[in-house]
Amino acid sequence: MSAVTEQQPVSIEEAAVRQAEQALEKVAAARAAIGTVIFGQTQVVEETLVTLIAGGHGLLVGVPGLAKTKLVETLGTVLGLDARRVQFTPDLMPADILGSEIMEEAADGKRAFRFVRGPIFAQLLMADEINRASPRTQSALLQSMQEYHVTVAGERHDLPRPFHVLATQNPLEQEGTYPLPEAQLDRFLMQIDVSYPDRAAERRILIETTGESEATPRAAMTAEDLMATQRLVRRLPVGDRVVEAILDVVRTARPGEGDKEITQHIAWGPGPRAAQALMLASRARALVGGRLAPSLDDIKALAEPVLKHRMALTFAARAEGETVAGVIQRLVERIG
Repeated sequence: MSAVTEQQPVSIEEAAVRQAEQALEKVAAARAAIGTVIFGQTQVVEETLVTLIAGGHGLLVGVPGLAKTKLVETLGTVLGLDARRVQFTPDLMPADILGSEIMEEAADGKRAFRFVRGPIFAQLLMADEINRASPRTQSALLQSMQEYHVTVAGERHDLPRPFHVLATQNPLEQEGTYPLPEAQLDRFLMQIDVSYPDRAAERRILIETTGESEATPRAAMTAEDLMATQRLVRRLPVGDRVVEAILDVVRTARPGEGDKEITQHIAWGPGPRAAQALMLASRARALVGGRLAPSLDDIKALAEPVLKHRMALTFAARAEGETVAGVIQRLVERIG
């Protein structure tokens, strides 16, 4: 008589721990896969990955030639996302991004409109040099980035999930560009500054990208894995000290609150969406770092990329040489 093996019931806590461990393994694998193609730029890779795991959109700011496009393409492959790229130009129209309705005539002579989807119907959209397009075209992204659907000719069209926008911007060449309005900047979870690589990383780039073959990224996650990780991020516990630190940083970055010596330099500051972004990003950074709860170090590391595109300095402060990054750093130093 054969023995019957009984399955032991798995508690909710055990299932949650198992799911968290699997997510940590997949995120670590994704980070390693990105590292085989993108050399150096550790902080940029981390902040971009944090942005996507937190379920947000990112604005990559850097001069040409720093592998911003390569990074987005690599992320699309590694995370198993349907990625598309749109080169923003002054003559780009909203319909070129969203899509448009065309009239078709059937065999019986009947005519009807059919919606042809634009490149925005992707899981990862790269908006290259977003500030080169007119405000009318830039605004085509507003609804999609916040509500995850677009409206064309009065009809709602849902975007695929997950949906993320990674936009690039050249900080040097401003002639003939259209600065992003504050309402659209606020839709970006983080502004990620892409700087020059260090000497060791540039040496590796020089050797490994000028030969007969180049490294190609491999998939480490699927879109379903990413969405499961995003749901896990929202369930991670956050301690009271971290919550209070988020409130302290965001609220003291507004005019009229906090230390007057600092706030006198601020023209306008971040709103509640900034606090939400910092909360989600800190949880995601903990996960990327192999932890299941954020710490004060996460807040200190993410305060600048989360806040700097959501606040501005007064003319007098800029004339005195103050910078947004410098003001944020002084606010962060006050965290216990």
